[in-house]
Amino acid sequence: MEPEEIREGYLVKKGTVLNSWKAVWVVLSEDGLDFYKKKTDRSPKGMIPLKGATLINPCQDFGKRMMVFKITTEKKQDHFFQASHVEEREFWVKDIKRAITCLQGGRKFARKSTRRSIRLPDTINLTELYTLMKDQDDGVKELKLEQENRVFNHCFTGATVVEWLISKEKARNRPEALMLATGLMNEGFLQPAGDLSKEGAEGGEQSAFLDQTDALYYFADSGFFCEGYSSDDDVLVKEEFRGNIIKQGCLLKQGHRRKNWKVRKFILRDDPAYMHYYDPTKGEEPLGSIHLRGSVVTAVEYVPDAKKYDVDGNLFEIITSDETHYFLQAATAEERKEWIKAIQAVSKSGK
Repeated sequence: MEPEEIREGYLVKKGTVLNSWKAVWVVLSEDGLDFYKKKTDRSPKGMIPLKGATLINPCQDFGKRMMVFKITTEKKQDHFFQASHVEEREFWVKDIKRAITCLQGGRKFARKSTRRSIRLPDTINLTELYTLMKDQDDGVKELKLEQENRVFNHCFTGATVVEWLISKEKARNRPEALMLATGLMNEGFLQPAGDLSKEGAEGGEQSAFLDQTDALYYFADSGFFCEGYSSDDDVLVKEEFRGNIIKQGCLLKQGHRRKNWKVRKFILRDDPAYMHYYDPTKGEEPLGSIHLRGSVVTAVEYVPDAKKYDVDGNLFEIITSDETHYFLQAATAEERKEWIKAIQAVSKSGK
């Protein structure tokens, strides 16, 4: 009997021989992870057995590379995976942990909350709390703050987080709020931005999160970046990065010149309406952007100049106002529907 497929999608994996990071198609089943070079491949490039395995999340072994988790097999082989954003990482980690737990107990896989990484009441759901914190109207406001001749974009202070948690009745007092904020940082939802907050996070103290107005933090999947400056001109934020992040994730994109297909990480922003795409194995600077104001996006059944074995279903096309065509492929029909809906909304409302 074939093991049940639990989750599938694109992740970035660190090679075991060359140590390079490459995007792969990953399929989680009840007893292991199969990873493929391409989604359409019939045979996996490798398989990771989960019986007796352990998982560490977040894995912070790689400095600036975030959203990484590590699976160590029973034979002590380490495998490192990187997700494109926090929610995606949490979905994968939760299901992999559950699969490992079910294997240990000899039970069939069934989804259930198994978060034990920090000692918080059972009623606290950090993923839901993080979503509330990012709400554009009622969440923690992202600001541009100056500190020590540097400009920190899309960040906030530790004191702001603590006060928000109390004001929204998520905590009764500052010590409780500090415990929650520390949990959010330990789980990788919040990241330290400045030197002071980084020292606090790495200092080994029980309360690593700092309830201070000069300790800076940012959302893990925000548009945060820091820059030094020597004149007023240097502190200007690039206009197209100002919008709120509406949706993000990996898609297959067809190149304009060679017509080949590659996995790219996409970040959709509103006001202004832009969709930036990145190499998911690097991700620091975008490879390009699509200005969506006045664009048209539709589902398509085939792509001109594409070979049959290059892509397989779930295709959609973006035609910009200057009539540039972009062909993309989602992992599932539902994901394609979500991307089309989000892009259509941004193209109408964003400037």
